[in-house]
Amino acid sequence: MIANFMAWIEKRLPLMDAMNKHAAQYPAPKNFNFWYVFGILASVVLVNQILTGIWLTMSYEPTGEGAFASIEYIMRDVDYGWLLRYMHSTGASAFFIVVYMHMFRGMMYGSYQKPRELLWIFGMLIFLVLMAEAFMGYLLPWGNMSYWGAQVIISLFGAIPIIGDDLTLWIRGDYVISGATLNRFFALHVIAMPLVLVILVFLHILALHEVGSNNPEGTDIKKKKGSIKPEELSKFTFHKQYSEKYDIVDAIPFHPYYTVKDLVAVVIFLIVFCWVLFFAPEGGGYFIEAPNFEPANNLKTPEHIVPVWYFGPFFTILRVVPDKLLGMITMFAAIGVLFALPWFDRGTVKSLRFRSKAHMINLTQFVICFVALGVLGTMAGTELTNFIGRIATLGYFGFFVAIWFYSKNEKTKPVPERVSG
Repeated sequence: MIANFMAWIEKRLPLMDAMNKHAAQYPAPKNFNFWYVFGILASVVLVNQILTGIWLTMSYEPTGEGAFASIEYIMRDVDYGWLLRYMHSTGASAFFIVVYMHMFRGMMYGSYQKPRELLWIFGMLIFLVLMAEAFMGYLLPWGNMSYWGAQVIISLFGAIPIIGDDLTLWIRGDYVISGATLNRFFALHVIAMPLVLVILVFLHILALHEVGSNNPEGTDIKKKKGSIKPEELSKFTFHKQYSEKYDIVDAIPFHPYYTVKDLVAVVIFLIVFCWVLFFAPEGGGYFIEAPNFEPANNLKTPEHIVPVWYFGPFFTILRVVPDKLLGMITMFAAIGVLFALPWFDRGTVKSLRFRSKAHMINLTQFVICFVALGVLGTMAGTELTNFIGRIATLGYFGFFVAIWFYSKNEKTKPVPERVSG
């Protein structure tokens, strides 16, 4: 009876077929390494953020008069409210950590190159929406740093010629940061942005499974049908969507091989996550700043207005440019060039393993500059930090300029026809 019922459902809604196509029988390269766990970790954190966010909204009051008090109520009086709040705030930082690592892996192994340009674009859209989601959520505790941080960022739009003042007023919903701003940010944070984020994640996975996963060697495991001898084909069963169109080599089913491997990574991640959650939820002031334990006060400006660490690189780029409008343009350009990376890189070799020393040096200096910008973004602006920030900003943009010039005629090592791992 159960089998007949499941078959009846499958004919009308092929859930098992979809699960086999995108999980159980999805052909994954057999040489995935440590860097390929961050995608599943991002999914774990996304689920955590959605579930804890739903529970937090049940006790949160999105008004200028009651927001901070409702956070205190959640922390002190709601059963396990402190745990939910810290799971959500720690999860925000964890989300950016795993996303930054996931992006770095894509840059290291050329996962943005043809035919995966759209996959990269979807990933960058996820990153952009995630930043918007985090910024809106940053205001919701209605702490003093949240209030003044939002004041600084929203006021930037006033530098736009002609429409700047009207745009700023429209974003705030008032002439100053007020309960109206808080209310609209709350609506966007809990409804609009999560919905867009989930849709983009879905599209990201669909695009990935259409073109196939990259691997540390950048070798395609899907060959032209009929080009591989039968004895050299992978001996596993893959979904007909893949096996009928391609000859699949050096691949293993995602389940159970990578589900088990990813489970180990998830357990290790949760151990670290829980340690931070229970022993250092404020992250030394980097996850939750000290001024945010005070209610928003428009008459008391924090000594140093700096963003949460994950906005640090882009805040530094904004701050080191003297002109307000030019600084905002440069900050958004820093995100825009990431979108355009598939077209800046004109090379054909994907993996860092087979690319030139020039590319390795260029990518290394990019990482150093990005980390330096992030560290500087959490520090007070001085002449010294601004000077270092300008050098790091040049290095950041220099990565894209340099790769445009050397990638076209880059001297690379021979790429193997088959996965060797």
